[in-house]
Amino acid sequence: MSKQIALLRAVNVGGRGIISSVDLKTFFASLGFCDAVTLLNSGNVVFTSPKRAGAGLEKLLHDEAVKRLKLDTDFLVRDANAWRWVVESNPFRKEAEADPAHLVVMALTGEPDRRSLGALRAAIVGPERFEAVGKQLYIVYPQGTGGSKFTVALIKRHLGVRGTGRNWNTTLKLLALVEG
Repeated sequence: MSKQIALLRAVNVGGRGIISSVDLKTFFASLGFCDAVTLLNSGNVVFTSPKRAGAGLEKLLHDEAVKRLKLDTDFLVRDANAWRWVVESNPFRKEAEADPAHLVVMALTGEPDRRSLGALRAAIVGPERFEAVGKQLYIVYPQGTGGSKFTVALIKRHLGVRGTGRNWNTTLKLLALVEG
């Protein structure tokens, strides 16, 4: 049994994919997962599972969510060690310290290739900066995400993978939950 984090993509964003924390915890319990805890009612679940994090578990969660909840979204799952690595691998340590709300970690469904990353870098029209580390993008939004043109749709179009972002404060809260 290991503690894991499930990040749901596009849940409770812009009125799409709304699901209550209670329903999400009940869903995880119905699949045999233990100790499900949600964070911020925006698609963050920490749970205990006998299954290993990875594509098989992500597919199971997706398929069951479609069937049981009529919710078609990606579940990006990372275990405690992987999430600790996400935090330790942050290439923007100064920004995390000075302005954690404007640093976003985007968990991706796959690892982007260099060519795609170059195309994405060339598409930036504002002050945003990013670095890719494994299946994560670390993005600095100096002026915030609200009016930024560096959007999830732009990232998906250039990288060919989907992802979901969490600001640095949430990233650290998830780490504390998965390690607690």
